Amino acid sequence: MKKQNLVVVGAGLVGSLWACYLAKKGHQVKIFERRSDMRKTEMSAGKSINLAMSTRAWTAVEKLGLQDELLKIAIPMYGRMIHQEDLTLDFQAYGKEGQAIYSISRGDLNIALMQEADKNDHIEFHFDEKCSKVNLDKREIRFKNAKTGEESNYTADAIFGTDGAFSAVRYQMQKTNLFNYSQQYLEHGYKELSIPPKADGSHRLDKNALHIWPRKSFMLIALPNLDGSFTVTLFLQFKGEISFDRLNSDKEIMDFFTKFFPTALEHMPDLLKEFKENPSASLVTVKCSPWHYKNACLLGDAAHAVVPFYGQGMNAGFQDCHVLDELLDQNPDNSWEEVFEKFSTLHSENGAAIADLAIRNFIEMRDSTASDSFLLRKKLERYLMEAFPNRYLSQYQMVSFTNLPYAYALRKGDQQTAFAEKLVKEYPEESLWKEQAFLAKVEAWLNSLD
Repeated sequence: MKKQNLVVVGAGLVGSLWACYLAKKGHQVKIFERRSDMRKTEMSAGKSINLAMSTRAWTAVEKLGLQDELLKIAIPMYGRMIHQEDLTLDFQAYGKEGQAIYSISRGDLNIALMQEADKNDHIEFHFDEKCSKVNLDKREIRFKNAKTGEESNYTADAIFGTDGAFSAVRYQMQKTNLFNYSQQYLEHGYKELSIPPKADGSHRLDKNALHIWPRKSFMLIALPNLDGSFTVTLFLQFKGEISFDRLNSDKEIMDFFTKFFPTALEHMPDLLKEFKENPSASLVTVKCSPWHYKNACLLGDAAHAVVPFYGQGMNAGFQDCHVLDELLDQNPDNSWEEVFEKFSTLHSENGAAIADLAIRNFIEMRDSTASDSFLLRKKLERYLMEAFPNRYLSQYQMVSFTNLPYAYALRKGDQQTAFAEKLVKEYPEESLWKEQAFLAKVEAWLNSLD
């Protein structure tokens, strides 16, 4: 494919990364972002949600040689630290020994990717530019500057929508024939809070774990930051007996945290100020197909916005970049539309799969992580991964520590979960798992799957 003039709408995580991929191929790339340059403005508090970077994202950035640089701003988390209601702690490892997902600030990561893009002469950033019109058939796109009001028009060889869950590019695709689209809000929202560092700058909690306070229909989580603080997020229903609607006065807020999260509250001196000042934001799932129309293509949240409970939103978006880049390499003589068609056909089911998995993991995190039956099944999964290496991988392992398609992880993981639930009923004691009859049953089941 000859070098072409391309437009990327959205300079967030996926847009900045994808621009780097395109520029590496020699294309001229213009990135338009409706917000101001985040490198020159202070980030607004309350809507960041720290990211959990896992294998799919690391694979995508490694192809550009960025892994070592990004590891400097990331903290490994080797498992979940469950803060039970009886004040006990329970650590649940994420994967095999040494495996971790990485806490990383959304803002820091976005800035790092922008700075990497700025090193390439083939990339131009345009900030404060809101996409106001897209003509998909003519590949024409219009922007309006938020500060000057001036409008500018561009014609591109291809247009990429990386402009988030409420994508302007996707909105135009929704008007085309045979385009499927759905959005679904959770009845839960979230509010961002924080745990500051100790006076000496160290972390108040174990920094190498993702902390969860599961409370059935709601939960609190905390992810570590490099400065010794934790980004804390409360996930709670908007309405109901226990909800944001019922937390209005200082007393109501303090009583709620004293009752349900006392071990977090003792580390949150600014709770009342942050709770009242930071917004309660909504959580939406977006599914659509196909992910393209002629010479326009969607990536990241524009194609598949997911709730944050599997920590895969950014990972899925970065994998989009990696997959599409490989398709471009494999089909150098194809047109943009032909490659986009392959991308949609190959990958769109994975966007729908991770959306479903993320909803499920919310239920697991808030309800099941404190359950004895759940903990026993997790122990069994770890045992099977050790007893049958390379043949048995838990669903979490497939999602977080491989590049296997999400749709495959969903299907195979469901089969494994159903089988594991039967096993723990038949063999409820860990000592029974070493018996020959048990191992033979697992071997036979794995052979049937193979």
